Amino acid sequence: MAARDTWQRGQRCGWPLARAKLPILRWLPHYSLAWLQSDLMAGLTVGLTVVPQALAYAEVAGLPLQYGLYSSFMGCFVYCFLGTAKDVTLGPTAIMSLLVSSYAFHQPVYAILLTFLSGSIQLAMGLLHLGFLLDFISCPVIKGFTSAASITISFNQVKNILGLQGIPRQFFLQVYETLRRIGETRAGDTVLGLACLAALAGLRVMKSHLPRAACVEPLAARVSHLIVWTSATARNALVVLFAGLVAYSFQVMGSQPLTLTGSIPQGLPPFQLPHFSMATPNGTIPFQTMVEPRRTITGLTLTRSCWLWALPTSWDPSSHHIPSRAALAAVNAQSGVCTPAGGLITGTLVLLSLAYLTSLFYYIPKAALAAVIISAMVPMFDAGIFRRLWRVKRLDLVPLCVTFLLCFWEVQYGIVAGVLVSGILLLYSIARPAVKVSEGDVLLVQPGSSLHFPAIECLRDTVCSYALTAASPPRSIILDCCHISSIDYTVVVGLRELLQELHKHGLSLAFCSLQEPVLQVLLSADLEGFQHFSSREEAELCRGAEAGARGEAPSTSSSESLLLPEGLTQ
Repeated sequence: MAARDTWQRGQRCGWPLARAKLPILRWLPHYSLAWLQSDLMAGLTVGLTVVPQALAYAEVAGLPLQYGLYSSFMGCFVYCFLGTAKDVTLGPTAIMSLLVSSYAFHQPVYAILLTFLSGSIQLAMGLLHLGFLLDFISCPVIKGFTSAASITISFNQVKNILGLQGIPRQFFLQVYETLRRIGETRAGDTVLGLACLAALAGLRVMKSHLPRAACVEPLAARVSHLIVWTSATARNALVVLFAGLVAYSFQVMGSQPLTLTGSIPQGLPPFQLPHFSMATPNGTIPFQTMVEPRRTITGLTLTRSCWLWALPTSWDPSSHHIPSRAALAAVNAQSGVCTPAGGLITGTLVLLSLAYLTSLFYYIPKAALAAVIISAMVPMFDAGIFRRLWRVKRLDLVPLCVTFLLCFWEVQYGIVAGVLVSGILLLYSIARPAVKVSEGDVLLVQPGSSLHFPAIECLRDTVCSYALTAASPPRSIILDCCHISSIDYTVVVGLRELLQELHKHGLSLAFCSLQEPVLQVLLSADLEGFQHFSSREEAELCRGAEAGARGEAPSTSSSESLLLPEGLTQ
């Protein structure tokens, strides 16, 4: 009995902890056949989208195409156990692939090491609970880099649509070389690429206008609706399959006007740790040299964090992954996925394609993969964000434009610059808070936000400019602190100096509407001449009575002004 009671107590204590650490335990005990059917359908639908996209994103990364498939299955399996959102599927993305291409130099060993290092950095950030740092990446910065990346990645694929070879990676050189060599365009690649783009756009529009199937409709109508919906959702796979059939037909006829993907190794590579050095004919490249472009590693981690935000992720350094993110959530949700088990189906489909379909991937035209990438990137460009910010707050256009423009040079530079500009604007608003000044029988000064050390000089200058130069005769000053929820030691020192300076000129300073934390700080500082009142009315009444006792004539004029930080009026 004692042993059984002990086991039951352990179950009661350990089960909630296990459920918190392993989210799979929250839904697995309740799994049903109906859920299995929905997850199976969703997993197959997402898998048909993931496979062609993985091949395309490996092309963006400048890696052999099989590495796109390697990066598409492990995240699905891991997320099934650790994931908390049923709609999320982990897989490669174009922006991550773009960053990898700037570091990997078409060498898979660099990409694998990059994955390991960026994963280690993000794991350390998670263990140290540094996710709050992402709060400093504003929406204009994110919109700026995603919009710029969509243009960069889309134009990067124009060379494959035109059938051009040897185009440099840097965006401005790409534009120049593409325009210079436009006469070398291959007609077959261009016609096929444009046809694939048109088909993808048409299927996307068809899906967006497809009405929901009602349960009362005949079975044939519901089946037809399901076929059309699946075809529109898995449009990438259908278009790539069609393009592959066209290429194979040309191959059989003995002529090939298309640029093909080429051979892809079958199966999985050996599982091993990443190489921390690389042997070359000229010697061994040490680890320090391999990680010399640290800016790319940091930029990759930062960009990946922007994408994932608060989603749990994991890397397996031994599985030859290129970095991936949570993607295709909309496809998963629209497919009716019920649990993260849908990712198991997606990952299994990727593994099956590696095992049995790699010989067929040989005939996939590069123009078709380029069309898949461009089709995925175009919706990421948010042209309306510029108009919305102009209407809502024009100052936010500064970090947006800085990020947008610099991302054409290097994506990571654009993100870092945008974060810095946003931080400067944030610090400026803290250092120059809005101050409301009302002139009457007493001078009423009301800061619009909490006071921190950069703002105390601004507050002192405001009070002194009104009390010592504009006020005649000298009057009492009331500092209304109703909007101040916190202050620091530097502010306390500044207030002490302000009290002393006003006292030299025969003026008094009183505080009103102090919140409890601020009041406790000021009382602990033991300021000389510190007076406080519970409300503005009480402070004005007391100061007015003191002025009457001194025989001063009450002021009959009253004016009010609001001082805003320069440049922050929009």
